[in-house]
Amino acid sequence: MQNVFHPDEIRAQQLAGFKVSASGIRDAMPEQHRLFFAALPYLFISTLDDAGWPVAALLSGPPGFISSPDDRHLRVHAPRRADDPAQAALLPGKQIGVLGIDFSNRRRNRANGRIGRMDKNRVEIEVDQSFGNCPQYIQIRELAAATAGGTPAGREDLAAPDQDARDLIARSDTFFIASHAHGGADVSHRGGKPGFAHLAGNRLWVPDFRGNRYMNTLGNLLAEPRAALLFIDFDNGDLLHVQGHTQIHWQPREIQGPRGAERFWSLDITRSWRFRAALPWRGRRPEFSPATLNTGDWPPGDGQ
Repeated sequence: MQNVFHPDEIRAQQLAGFKVSASGIRDAMPEQHRLFFAALPYLFISTLDDAGWPVAALLSGPPGFISSPDDRHLRVHAPRRADDPAQAALLPGKQIGVLGIDFSNRRRNRANGRIGRMDKNRVEIEVDQSFGNCPQYIQIRELAAATAGGTPAGREDLAAPDQDARDLIARSDTFFIASHAHGGADVSHRGGKPGFAHLAGNRLWVPDFRGNRYMNTLGNLLAEPRAALLFIDFDNGDLLHVQGHTQIHWQPREIQGPRGAERFWSLDITRSWRFRAALPWRGRRPEFSPATLNTGDWPPGDGQ
């Protein structure tokens, strides 16, 4: 592919001092990516709501609920919640970001494109970009089916993060960020030691560790500062969705944060919602990646 990076990704690479001369971004999925997606029991997606805000969601189903009829299409067969603003925003023609991640082996692949045909339980994705990501900062977990319960709890809208939300963020070693720019949506993984995303008041501080240097997410945030974060409670299946305006802090020495951060970014929370016990599985026995273990912690206290 020619010109795979949009202008603000290039600008972010330059601000970070990177020189990226090649990439593994393709305009179609290789066979190994298609097989990878088809074996997953969950899928992370992002799109835009009616106000242009990024929104993120997690779709789940038995292995095979994702299929790929050819190298330019993914089909996702899964029921959608009407009370999930992210799932309700899925409409034909809209941009969509897709992330597949295997918590058993740290493998992950991404795809970006447009929503094609839809029906009650199916979303077809027309793929424009396909690429793999390195396994750094992904924690391995053993997934187990959740105990069958009753009717799923409804959405809880939060004017500000309550204590349960703050506690989840404080112990999280994983979250997902939805962003968009230049006509494309994206969803990406972030990982670190528990509490690496540090909430001080209503502002969330996140260290940006060394990655593939594509600067997809930060390039998007340069162009469009609005973003959404999705936190998972692997113990009880809760999902916490947080939206806000971001700012990139390019000089790490100005911030007393975790060791290993090349820069930081922050998000001022404007809206959030939660689904209790929403996931059909739970994650057990986390095994931290070597890259995660090489990072540091936030200093005691409220930090920034």
